[in-house]
Amino acid sequence: MKIAIDGMGGDHSPHVVIEGCIDAIKEYNDIEIIITGPEEVLKREVSKYSYNSEKISILDAKEIISNNEHPVMAIRRKKDSSIYRALELVKKDEADAVISAGSTGAFLAGATLVVGRIKGVNRPALAPVMPGKNGPFMVIDCGANAESKPNNLVQFAKMGEIYFENILKIGNPSIGLINIGAEEEKGNELTKEAHKLLKECDFNFVGNVEPREIPTGDVNVLVCDGFIGNTVLKMYEGVAQTIFSTLKDEIMSSFRTKLGGALLKPVFTKFKKDFDYKEYGGAAFLGVDGICIKAHGSSDSKAIKNAIRQAVTFYENDIIGKIKIHIEEKMV
Repeated sequence: MKIAIDGMGGDHSPHVVIEGCIDAIKEYNDIEIIITGPEEVLKREVSKYSYNSEKISILDAKEIISNNEHPVMAIRRKKDSSIYRALELVKKDEADAVISAGSTGAFLAGATLVVGRIKGVNRPALAPVMPGKNGPFMVIDCGANAESKPNNLVQFAKMGEIYFENILKIGNPSIGLINIGAEEEKGNELTKEAHKLLKECDFNFVGNVEPREIPTGDVNVLVCDGFIGNTVLKMYEGVAQTIFSTLKDEIMSSFRTKLGGALLKPVFTKFKKDFDYKEYGGAAFLGVDGICIKAHGSSDSKAIKNAIRQAVTFYENDIIGKIKIHIEEKMV
């Protein structure tokens, strides 16, 4: 399997990208990695490590797309950027997957414009897997589509179900619709109509899920439009960071609390690991005709390595092929 990685994407590139790639080739035997970015910069960075040079190659890309650029315009104008070159490798079948921790907007725009949608998919969706109290859950869509139609949400649900069954190995995953109330009649026109359509599908549809119920992880796949999903994602991250920061401040505030913190260190360590986004690697962009994984902008080498693991699992389970089969069946 060949994986293209945007070498200049993310807050800490290129060194964490390089380190994550090198860690990955040591763990996964059957992968080759192509890192895109300024050749001199990447070669200088990889020279700091000892690794199998047959497993990692560099594709020169002189331009970089920053987070403050207009995504679509940047993708169209900067065709020698590290993100574009990585996506292009998948389009040309010279790589089986692409990973980037760079500009989310540029990556999503590029995945749609360069790699292209699966035939029959109306709108691709960003689908991160997130940690919950009783197990991981997926929110789909988390930002690719600020506005959606009811039938889009039904398609999101099916793609999420296929991913969840094959990647997380949970049969017949539960599907929920994020809404302001549990009652069927609650919500706006989008959620009311989507609820009707989801009820008619052969999903394990459990109905509406209120935001306060999301973190339990009791519902496996949570469906919404990208505006709601992105709000949920950022709120979830912000609350987690605030909790960890506040706990640390309180523990360090006195000798007594420091002592108590030392006694509870194993608990805090496990808690932090369970709710660490780095364990999940990145968010899959479902509905495009290639494996596209968006890693977190602040990813470290561990997160990059786990995003590579995610791409490998995606490939081995032929998620795209299974989505295509379902879409084709619905179109017949």
